[in-house]
Amino acid sequence: MRSLFAGLCCVLLCSVALAEQPNILWLTVEDIGPELGCYGDTYADTPNLDRFADRSLLYLNAWSNAPVCAPARTTLISGLYPPSTGAEHMRSETVLPAAFKMYPEYMRQAGYFCVNPGKEDYNLKKVDRVWDQIEKKQPFKQLAQHQPFMAVLNDTRTHESQIRKRPHKWIHDPAKARLPSYHPDTPEVRQDWAQYYDNITSVDGWFQQQLDELEAAGLAENTIVIFYGDHGSGMPRSKRFPFNSGLRVPLIVNIPEKFRDLAPPEYMAGAQTDRLVSFVDLAPTIISLAGAKPPEHLQGFAFLGKYATEPQPYLYGFRGRMDERIDLARSVRNQRYVYIRNYMPHKPWGQHVNYMFETPTTRVWKELFDAGKLTAAQRRFWEKKAPEELYDLQEDPDEVHNLAGSPAHQQILDELRQAHRDWVMRVRDVGLLPEGEIHSRSQGSSPYELGHNESLYPLERIWGMADAASSLDPNRTPLLLKGLDDEDSAVRYWAALGLLMRGDAGFQSAATRLRKQLNSDSSPYVRTVIAETLVRFGSEQDQQLGLAVLLKEADGSHDGTFAAIQALNAIDELGDKAASIGPQIKSLPRKGPWEQGRSGGYVGRLIQTITGDSDTK
Repeated sequence: MRSLFAGLCCVLLCSVALAEQPNILWLTVEDIGPELGCYGDTYADTPNLDRFADRSLLYLNAWSNAPVCAPARTTLISGLYPPSTGAEHMRSETVLPAAFKMYPEYMRQAGYFCVNPGKEDYNLKKVDRVWDQIEKKQPFKQLAQHQPFMAVLNDTRTHESQIRKRPHKWIHDPAKARLPSYHPDTPEVRQDWAQYYDNITSVDGWFQQQLDELEAAGLAENTIVIFYGDHGSGMPRSKRFPFNSGLRVPLIVNIPEKFRDLAPPEYMAGAQTDRLVSFVDLAPTIISLAGAKPPEHLQGFAFLGKYATEPQPYLYGFRGRMDERIDLARSVRNQRYVYIRNYMPHKPWGQHVNYMFETPTTRVWKELFDAGKLTAAQRRFWEKKAPEELYDLQEDPDEVHNLAGSPAHQQILDELRQAHRDWVMRVRDVGLLPEGEIHSRSQGSSPYELGHNESLYPLERIWGMADAASSLDPNRTPLLLKGLDDEDSAVRYWAALGLLMRGDAGFQSAATRLRKQLNSDSSPYVRTVIAETLVRFGSEQDQQLGLAVLLKEADGSHDGTFAAIQALNAIDELGDKAASIGPQIKSLPRKGPWEQGRSGGYVGRLIQTITGDSDTK
């Protein structure tokens, strides 16, 4: 009898504990920045979100960490920066260490029913059960039977693809749209911006519908509601780009009265906070709201709930491969300034990503650049990047006046530069490896474990060479020459890239060594960089030797998907210098068993861009 009584007491106590746990609802939308009335945007028409903000807490400085969907959602689901898990590249696929779980599993351990009947899109493989299942229709009636719950409901009508959907009847007057100073003033640009705002108005209605259904199901007073976008605007130079314009998102949090003990001190109806928060913080935050202590390996900081932490001084962003185009950049911001470190400054921001060029603004913007009809601020997107960029978000919200060379801003430049380096070392950024090596070096474990093994991943040495290479400082050329002999292929890769970035002077400083190393280096990524350098700056014989290597590596069946993507990017950027191998490029396989993870299709897309031939083989 005593054991039975004790068991009943346990059940009752557990029931009380569960009843005191809030439901948590994420209402998410795609590809929008804070272009809402509640953020002070007078062009926006968002009455429902504005009313929601009037009774909630609005975050002024929220970042998605990644400026594109898959890496951003990967940050959310893991509570880890994708550069530390090898998952930063668009539609890549890596694994977590076996001991790490995606956050719904930690929430389930805390007693939660976790659902996401909409979009997932992670660059990490799912293991075991991540989400519980419900039907997409009438989710709240089902969730009422599974409390406490953590639910993610996503709407897609603001996605980039919907900006260019025609025909369209504009609600917002294109003539009244506020254009950022980096965009040209053309009818196409104005129409795209107006349609972007129209789509936000449409999603505003969807948002209110979810609140109404939550109320009708009798769940409102027990549910914390969090609204956010998955990264910045779908307009070009926002989505995919690690500026504040690509990373800043709306974030509005509503906490019912009965759970105000979980709110931060600044919480009150209609309040705004300038606390710096980002997607890497959301997993520990909801675990904290559930009353559980976030696992120590999570790299974010809870900003709500029982285990809320002190505000952090910086936010961090990143850019890796975007679809078929290779790049590497990192961002840091504090309350006022944003710093961008470009590790591939020889590549313009405006690389030809097929999907991005479907937007009319992108096409007309590039046409005007080619015609020489843009202002300096508008041209910069299509030109080579500076190694470092620094913008004053207070004085220059469009981020067009680079202050990295300003003597008056050297102190803040040094501060953010150091914050970036400290972050690279703290999270053990494996994105400094060629993408294929993230996979090959971590076979049998995970990229995260690889990154935390100094003997397998000498980060200080690799980062040092990447820093020297991308600085473009001619005084560091001797260090690059020495790096060509390093035993680690990633060090050699950056050494070769540094010579390529320095143009003819870089080639001439190492021409003999590059010719010798072209076919002898064990790494296809090093060979490809050397081949591009020889074709771009060498003799006719150098060009023929280099093109032969690029053509070999462009065949995915030889060294795999990522070597082929790198080689095809080099061939495309060489333009007329690679014209002689056009027929051979056209006959290359565009798909096959060598395709890896979720990156299938990018090789074929590059071949199509180079040749203009859409046939598949």
